Amino acid sequence: MTTHNDSVTEMSEAQAWELLSGTVFGRLAVSVDNQPEIFPLNVHVDDRTILLRTAEGTKLSSLAVNERVCFETDAFTSRVGWSVIAKGSAHILTGTDEIAEADQAPLRPWIPTLKTIYVRITVDEISGRRFTIGPEPDRVIS
Repeated sequence: MTTHNDSVTEMSEAQAWELLSGTVFGRLAVSVDNQPEIFPLNVHVDDRTILLRTAEGTKLSSLAVNERVCFETDAFTSRVGWSVIAKGSAHILTGTDEIAEADQAPLRPWIPTLKTIYVRITVDEISGRRFTIGPEPDRVIS
């Protein structure tokens, strides 16, 4: 664990996985044709992978063209916060067995839309930071 100063601390990989494993919401960042897109979504973290559901649209089209993604989740109070970033490859589930397994996960759409397509992100890089929230320090003018 590395401390940048008193207010920012880098997490160990194990700490980042622990927080990621407890999350149900985050943001998925993708890039297609050199244009970034970001999507808020609910997820289920299982066996060091991130499972999500989606429907036809920009998100799915983006994943079909470029499987490299970044997922970010965070939380904060008035005093502390944290952020975890997981980078990896997204794969649209197509096999009967893998879809049946995904159907058993506690992952349901939060809004009343039909989302029948599962995507699993295999994470190959994870990092996290903890923050102590407070006022900006005084500037030193020389």
